[in-house]
Amino acid sequence: MNRRYPRLLVARDGARGFLQQFYRSLTNVFATQSDSDTMPSMTRRKALKSAMAAGAVAALASPALPAPAPEGRLKQSVALWTYTKWYDLDGLCKEAVRIGLKGIDLVTPDQYAAVKKHGLTPAMTMGTDPNTIPIGLNRLENHDRVLESLKRDITLASEAGVPNVITFSGNRKGMPDGEGLANCAVALNKIKAYAEEKNVVVNLELLNSKVNHKDYMADHCAWGVELMKKVGSPKVKLLYDIYHMQIMEGDLIRTITENIAFIGHFHTGGNPGRHELDATQEVNWRAVAKAIADTGYQGFLAHEFIPVNTPPIKGLEDAYEICKV
Repeated sequence: MNRRYPRLLVARDGARGFLQQFYRSLTNVFATQSDSDTMPSMTRRKALKSAMAAGAVAALASPALPAPAPEGRLKQSVALWTYTKWYDLDGLCKEAVRIGLKGIDLVTPDQYAAVKKHGLTPAMTMGTDPNTIPIGLNRLENHDRVLESLKRDITLASEAGVPNVITFSGNRKGMPDGEGLANCAVALNKIKAYAEEKNVVVNLELLNSKVNHKDYMADHCAWGVELMKKVGSPKVKLLYDIYHMQIMEGDLIRTITENIAFIGHFHTGGNPGRHELDATQEVNWRAVAKAIADTGYQGFLAHEFIPVNTPPIKGLEDAYEICKV
């Protein structure tokens, strides 16, 4: 077989076999007719030729349909706030569906229904005050009010079938990292049973303290992993923001693959600048996405970059294709 055109040859051979069988069948039928039949031989001959021609057209015009393009192994999402300059929630959901995304990230409970009506998942909640980046869980005096807010987030997420809620370490403000880690462990150990009961994952986000969130405590993966070990719950994980961790420590693929058991969610964003995942960025995004998928990870990879190119939606289309591994 000519290896350059195997599909064409298969289609050609299939059409030839169809015509041969069709011809034999018609010949057998017409052979049973006697010379005195009402259909004269010339008419039979014309009918046979017409039928064969029609069969050839049908066979050649109906090749086997190609298999649908695979969606990739990662469920991809997009952070709502990054596109609000150009789209309202409904508009972004429509674009997400068109592109192939499966969720919308960082939405509030009053937005869950609007996301779900498009067949999308509200993949990660927004934190509600005082469960915020600078306050967080690293101070004992914050625990009661932050945990009350977090419990409310878990309740509403569970009722809506939302898989993840977000929380934070808080800023250092002179506190040693070890003390802050121990205090975060106390808080998460208080809430983990409720998260397990409601089947919702509490994700503590890792952020950079060098560029965007000065003084934030949970700024290295090792700190977060040690915290996860002290909590020991399948419903308490890390939100590994690839943009932030590239700034703080790099070594993304090794770190992710060695600690995937402690990671419940991912965010993307090109570095430098937190823009599109394109050739101006220093991360090999396809390699990172493949490494995540190769671990068997089943959660969401959410795009959280700020578009600067025109049209802005092109960046999201490209990011989806890059990470469709």
